[in-house]
Order: sequence, then C-alpha cells, then structure tokens
Amino acid sequence: MRTSMSYAKDLMTFIKNSPSPYHGVIEGKKLLDRAGFTELKMKDEWQMQRGGKYYIIPYSSTIIAFTVGELVDDMGYKIILSHTDSPSFKIKPISEIKTENYITLNTEVYGGPIYYTWLDRPLSLAGKVALKSDNLMKPTIKYMDFKKSVLTIPSLAIHMNRDVNEGVKFNPQKDTLPLIGQINDVLEKDNYLVSHIAKELDVEVDDILDFELFLYLIGEGNIIGINDEFAQSSRLDNLAMVYSSLSAIASTENESGINIAACFDNEEIGSRTKQGADSVMFANILDRISLGLSRTKTKHYRMLDESFMISADAAHALHPNAVEKNDPTNKPLINEGIVIKLSAKQSYATDCESTGVIQQLCDNINIPYQKYVNNSTIPGGKTLGPITTSYVPIKTVDVGVPMLAMHSVNELVGVKDLLDMDKLFSKFYSL
Repeated sequence: MRTSMSYAKDLMTFIKNSPSPYHGVIEGKKLLDRAGFTELKMKDEWQMQRGGKYYIIPYSSTIIAFTVGELVDDMGYKIILSHTDSPSFKIKPISEIKTENYITLNTEVYGGPIYYTWLDRPLSLAGKVALKSDNLMKPTIKYMDFKKSVLTIPSLAIHMNRDVNEGVKFNPQKDTLPLIGQINDVLEKDNYLVSHIAKELDVEVDDILDFELFLYLIGEGNIIGINDEFAQSSRLDNLAMVYSSLSAIASTENESGINIAACFDNEEIGSRTKQGADSVMFANILDRISLGLSRTKTKHYRMLDESFMISADAAHALHPNAVEKNDPTNKPLINEGIVIKLSAKQSYATDCESTGVIQQLCDNINIPYQKYVNNSTIPGGKTLGPITTSYVPIKTVDVGVPMLAMHSVNELVGVKDLLDMDKLFSKFYSL
C-alpha cells in the first residue's frame, strides 16, 4: 500500500521528468501505457467497448484519459480536470542579446511567476522544436530537454542596489533575462541558441524552423520539515493534480459510467486556446465518446445530468508570516485535509450541492477536508471549473491541496494532503 512518503517521492519523479507541458503529457502517456490504456487518434474513427481504457492526445500539451465501465448505458461521466502548464519564461524566437562577450536570452513572461524566486538558480530549457519535413503542412516535431544547468538569472549585487531589501520593481524585459554563456569563438556570434538546439537534437541548424522552449528549475523536488511533512518542488501547480488524476484513473477498476481525467494546457494564461479548457475541444471529445458507444444525442445530454466534475488545482494555505491575507474564518492549513474552494463570484464552480458530494466522499473514506474562500479585499483567480462548465454544464466542485508559495519557482505542499487527494480521486472513480 502506498504511503504518504512513497507517493510524494513518486510525484517528485514525475515532475522532474516533466519540465514542460509537452513532457508532462509524454510522462502521462507512459503512465497510461503501463496500465494498459489504448491511444485513440483524433483523425480516426473511435472503436470502444465496455471495460475499455483509452486516452487521446488532441494536442501535444493536452491529454485526456477515460475508462468505460461494464455498466454504462444509463450512467454519466465522472470527470477530474487539471492543467499541465505552470508559470515560467518562454524564449522569444530571435533570442540572443549580446553584451560585451556575454549572451543572454530574450524571454517573454508566461503566466504569473514570482520573478525574484527565479534569480540565482540553476535553470535549463525544455519544450518542442519544429523541423523541416517532406510534408509542408506537417513539420517534424521533436521534444527536447537540455537536462543540465545551462542558464541563470544573476542578481544585481547589493553594493550596486542598496535599496534591494526594501523591495524591487522588476522590469521583465530587462531584469529577468537569463545568462546562457559567453562568446568564445567568432562562429558562435550568430544562431548561438539554435546551434546548441541542433547539436542536442543531432540535426542541422538549417532544419530548425521554430521552437517553443521554457525555462525551468533543474533538479528534483525535496521532502523537507523536521518530520518530513512537506514536499517542495517546481510546478506542483498543477502537475500534482495531473499526476494524481492520471494515477487514480489508471489504478481504479471502473464498474459503471465513464471515468475521465482531462489535463488541459494554458490555464495560467486564461485557457482560451485550442488546447485549453476555454474551447469546444472537451465538449467535442465527450460527444465523440458518446457516439463511439452508440449513444444518441438526446441520451448524451441526458447523461450530462447524471455526471459530476472535479476541478483540481492548488489552494492557498494560511501563511504563518502573513495570516492577514487569508479569510479570517476559512483558512486552510497544510496537512489538515483537502480544500474545497468557494466563491460568491463563481470564480470557482463550487456550490452547496457539489460541496455536499465531496464532504460525503471524504467522510466515507475518512479523510479530512477544509474550505477556502478569498479574503474579501483580495480578488482570487479563476479555475478550470467555471471555464469548462460554460461548455459542458455538469455539476462541479473546485478542490485542491493547500499550498504555500504558489507560483514561486519552488512551491510547498503537505505530503499527507497529496495522498489524501489521491484517495479521494480513487474513491470518486470507483463509484
């Protein structure tokens, strides 16, 4: 049986191997392949059967897994939503900036990272690269990861910035550009980054058409705390929920209904992309699943009324040094239970009915739960829950594990909470 520690360490390995959303999908595919899932292609006719286990990769940074129960005729969907992306910095296409013999890379902010946490860290690059191909409409795609420290964003010395500890306003076009190396040869002055990408992929420089590369913190996360109670890692928001949903669907026997783990991209920038939750992609895939099981359109819509969806993301834990930032009566603590997230503005899709569902599930398996509401003076973010329900009107709850340092290059959660969330997902999928 998995312990909190073994689960947390498995998650750390999954995150280490997922330095970009594309690699997260690759790791998710490996997990599902090991569990006997069959891949379906968007371009093909889908042939499905009762008891079957399937997944689709509609785009390279999005993966949707589902299992079909033996009793499926009048049963709905049990869906868990998560997202594969995390705040970072994306490399611009013409990226080299030469200052004397230094080379820094021009970047664009992706999502909402806490800038200063990225400084003076060993960083690397990972993502995908488009190469020339015989088919002009389909470039060859390669996924790459330098897998070593190739970058850093050096701080300015305090001697040159005496007010640094009083707070610094960062200019992202200037202050967060990573140093990649020095020009040691006249031949390295042009196409510096592209030449190293070509070397890494063992291709010619002229074969590279374009790339989508992101900075990430090198290395594996850590278990910390005097009693090993915390897990600290990059990209816990939201690879922790990607891993938990895929792990749960892969290990749970589905007797009734259709279980789905949907892992979207681009949540950190609003989800309004073809591979994000704010598109018709997911609704179309649900239609195709129903068609593949010979459900009529009417029956498909009827089944939506029998369905339930969990939107799983990070939740804000009470910060010991800033207790005033949380709501005075709804303030989750790490390792005190999973968090049900509520908002009068429906920034979260939770209502009292869906809250009741999760509370009963937690009580049934004897795991604790807490509730989170934003401090009324601090606006909160929007999750996948209300975005997805605008296309797929299903009863939905927003949940998460309590987290400190959300959107830092290193985030912090409780090892007990991680396993509790996995237990909740497994129970949900087994209903």
